[in-house]
Amino acid sequence: MFDAKKECENIIQFIRDYYEENHLGGAIIGISGGKDSGVVAALFTKALGKENVIGVTLPCHSHSQDKMDAKLVSDFYGFPLYNFDLTNAFDAFDREVAKLGTFTEEQKKNSTINLKPRLRMASLYYLAALFSAVHHKPYLVAGTSNKCELYVGYFTKGGDSVHDISPIADFTVDEVIALGEYLEVPKEVLYKAPNDGLSNQTDEEKLGVSYKDIATYMTDPMQVDEEVRNKIKKLHDNNQHKFTIPTYRKK
Repeated sequence: MFDAKKECENIIQFIRDYYEENHLGGAIIGISGGKDSGVVAALFTKALGKENVIGVTLPCHSHSQDKMDAKLVSDFYGFPLYNFDLTNAFDAFDREVAKLGTFTEEQKKNSTINLKPRLRMASLYYLAALFSAVHHKPYLVAGTSNKCELYVGYFTKGGDSVHDISPIADFTVDEVIALGEYLEVPKEVLYKAPNDGLSNQTDEEKLGVSYKDIATYMTDPMQVDEEVRNKIKKLHDNNQHKFTIPTYRKK
């Protein structure tokens, strides 16, 4: 049976040990208003102290509710929350693309969806470097992906795949929720239907499978309906390019 208390204690110790061994200072976390970033923020606050955690909202044509939910997390755990609006930067990028030619919205759809997390990650690393200089100690960018997302490649190369430390990557969605319940992450955040904040769809609608089925598949594929099993396998296989970079080596 999953022991949320024990796992939280282990993750907190893992963070503390890594920071001590590498003489690090604080953490920068993109707070989306969802359960994953809420749980990660809670873990870092308990591991490093709220004074060493900085949360950032990064709206980009986003829902205002996400920023409100992010504030619930920062208020509850007591760390500062900065708003770094990327809407104008995104629009400027879109204007430059228009100079290259005429493209339909459908043609631009995938590029547009993936640009947002890439802008967000560039911003988080800028702020990490900035606050490292301000506080005279290194700040790391914390990753917020869970095991189910990673298994099916539900992340953006050069976007949310980029981070310095990853505390929940070995936990399924249900396990992340269990961690959040133990950490007392605000319920409005913890139980909110996960979505990317980009495509106006929930994660599961976009993937075409449920996180519960993905978690079951990773343990015992034959326990999942054949049609769903084939979808999960296809997602996993088709996204392997996100995990490794083919590199030519001199013979």
